[in-house]
Amino acid sequence: MEEALIITNRSIVIKTHINGFPKETDFELKVELLKGKLGFDDAFNYKEEADLKATLRKHFPHGIDVYFDSVGGEMLEAAVANMNLFGRVAACGAISEYTGSGRKAAPDMVEVIYRRIQIQGFLCPDFLSVHSDFISATCDHLRSEKMVSVEDISTGLESIPSSFAGLFHGSNIGKTIVQIAVE
Repeated sequence: MEEALIITNRSIVIKTHINGFPKETDFELKVELLKGKLGFDDAFNYKEEADLKATLRKHFPHGIDVYFDSVGGEMLEAAVANMNLFGRVAACGAISEYTGSGRKAAPDMVEVIYRRIQIQGFLCPDFLSVHSDFISATCDHLRSEKMVSVEDISTGLESIPSSFAGLFHGSNIGKTIVQIAVE
């Protein structure tokens, strides 16, 4: 059965349909990277959208089955409002709440109940028992190019503060790495 999956990451919403598992930055470049090189069905910069619920309804006319959330806040509320019956939310972060004193995430619990939505928080230590299997499978996928690694590499100790701060503003593209020295 094909399901509609939504993934959020700082400023970008990624849309795909799955069977089974699945510096100042120019956000359009991120969108093109996701749709082009990484093969997602669609992506958009949610910070440019005035009405997130309506935007998600437009991109997911048949509703959302799975939501991988690392953003929280208004994005979580909009995703829950567009979830299908028995939808699932995997919550691994709430970046919108880490740096601001704004309103905290509050999904409509009546919708959660009536739609029987499962919201599950998780942390990496919860899966230490399968770490070696994960590393093996990930390496196989990288070698066979079923998975692509995208890295944003800065050089030198002096780049650490700006690289770290960029994580909270969506300034990086891919995994942020600071190279301390060249061997």
